[in-house]
Amino acid sequence: MAKLFFRYSAMNAGKSTSLLQIAYNYEEQGQRVQLFTAAIDNRAGVGKINSRLGLTREAQVFDDRTDFSALLPADHGLACVLIDEAQFLHPEQVRQLHRVAHTCKLPIICFGIRSDFRGNAFPGSAALLTLADDLEEIKTICACGRKATMNVRLDDQGRKVKEGEQVVVGGNERYKQSCARCFYSDF
Repeated sequence: MAKLFFRYSAMNAGKSTSLLQIAYNYEEQGQRVQLFTAAIDNRAGVGKINSRLGLTREAQVFDDRTDFSALLPADHGLACVLIDEAQFLHPEQVRQLHRVAHTCKLPIICFGIRSDFRGNAFPGSAALLTLADDLEEIKTICACGRKATMNVRLDDQGRKVKEGEQVVVGGNERYKQSCARCFYSDF
């Protein structure tokens, strides 16, 4: 069904792995998919979707200048569009994707985190939570065993960072998932 989907979670929940599995499933049936990831995410190299399980795949990059309406015309020939790191979309890009999903009859599945290390929404995630036709939380756990819904940024000594720029690219060495209780424990 042609809808805009938003699948969200805290860090380390398997979002990229799920995206890559969906792409594989479509292609296994002989259908074409288009993958996008944020240009800002260069942990595995620019234009690569990388799962912590070791799966990697090339993807087209988006940045704040990307016009999805122009990239995804009505005669696209695609079965699905998959977007990783969707929290880095701008609200207008989310609106473009919503419009394309409905006017071009193209399922668009976005994967991302809702909030930053301070508990503030990313603009792209806030827009997706507003416009997406289908929302799904991908669950993961905190080190204490509770459901993780928050993200914590760590400094070079492994201490919780409470202030700073919203985006500092990094992986497991820089961020970890947390339940709300642990997030606020020494905030």
